[in-house]
Amino acid sequence: MRIAAIISFILALASTPAAAQEPLRLGFLTVRTGPLAAGGAQMEQGILLFLKERNNTIAGRKVELSIADTGGNPAQAKTKTQELIERNRVHVIIGPLATFEALAIDDYIKQAQVPLITPTSAAQKDLAQQKLNDYVIHAMGTAAQPMHVLGEYAAKQLGIKRLATIADDFTYGHEGTSGFQSAFEANGGRVVQKLWPPLNVPEYSAYVSQIKPNVDGVYAGFAGINGLRFLKQYSEYGYKKIPVFGNPTCVDEGVLRNMGDEALGVYSASWYSAALDTPENKRFVQAIQAEYKVVPGFYTAGTYVTAMYLESALNSIKGRFEDKAAFVKALHNVRLDASPLGPIRIDEYGKPILNIYVRKVERKDGRLVNTIVATFRDVSQFWTFDPAKFLADPVYSRDYPPAKHLE
Repeated sequence: MRIAAIISFILALASTPAAAQEPLRLGFLTVRTGPLAAGGAQMEQGILLFLKERNNTIAGRKVELSIADTGGNPAQAKTKTQELIERNRVHVIIGPLATFEALAIDDYIKQAQVPLITPTSAAQKDLAQQKLNDYVIHAMGTAAQPMHVLGEYAAKQLGIKRLATIADDFTYGHEGTSGFQSAFEANGGRVVQKLWPPLNVPEYSAYVSQIKPNVDGVYAGFAGINGLRFLKQYSEYGYKKIPVFGNPTCVDEGVLRNMGDEALGVYSASWYSAALDTPENKRFVQAIQAEYKVVPGFYTAGTYVTAMYLESALNSIKGRFEDKAAFVKALHNVRLDASPLGPIRIDEYGKPILNIYVRKVERKDGRLVNTIVATFRDVSQFWTFDPAKFLADPVYSRDYPPAKHLE
């Protein structure tokens, strides 16, 4: 009996696939240098907390994390992606931070057939949509998605009629501004001025001084620490009485903690607010504060939830990422009924349907917070626009939709 048992044990070991013992090699594209580095640091907090809470194991498979710094540069993002895939032999990648980085690596991801899950905003109409690259899954919404909501809210709920826009002159800035403009003007508003400071501009006085003093509001579309720098100079120039409408990252909690009274009253819209009153978000906020002594912002929460996407997909296939077709299908079929951001599901284009929160900066208990003033549930990338027409129209860009009401 003993010999038979030993033989059975040896046969069982022989029949176990070697791959079953292989760790999941997870690539992570972040930004550690340049103007977007603050967001990259927050992304790393999100993924590291997630893995720590799970003892570096997802769906029964140990995780080996390889982190690469893109520098917020499209060319470097592609180089680092190639290194992760060809040298580190990763099975899946989370990242990158910036929209124009994701566009730069989209073709290579399709060619390499390694799934990429993006944890920040996605291009409005990119290769994943136009050429149906199934290997790109957007865990967070498009750059325009929350701005559609904010544009309509500014026009319909706050009665803003004439507005100037100022935004970083790169893809994320272009698409967010376009989304805001489309919804704002569809609801009776007029964009009468558009300003485009470079992403790396040293200061904003030359641009702030150009803002028309007779507008009803200003749209501010900034990434990294640029929102902080803009609002300080906006306040110094005496424009404080003209309300500001910001994109998700303009007054994100990651930079809000370094702001002062210049941020008070700023409206923004995002997939996330640390003030979201749900059990899932309260637990998450407490965990980040305990680990890093900071209030989490969108970059942190978005990356954490992206890891939840990966976990959900792997759980559904019992951790067998070696079956690539099943793995990719599982990533597209993820549905999170609860997360720090709220419920999320993926549409047919690999982009999420999720809640959008309109927020207003207030001071509570001595600190600035993004108080939620309105919640819009189950928002798709199309908002209230007809999907067929939306997809047939030109891609959101610096020049589309055209500015018909400039003064």
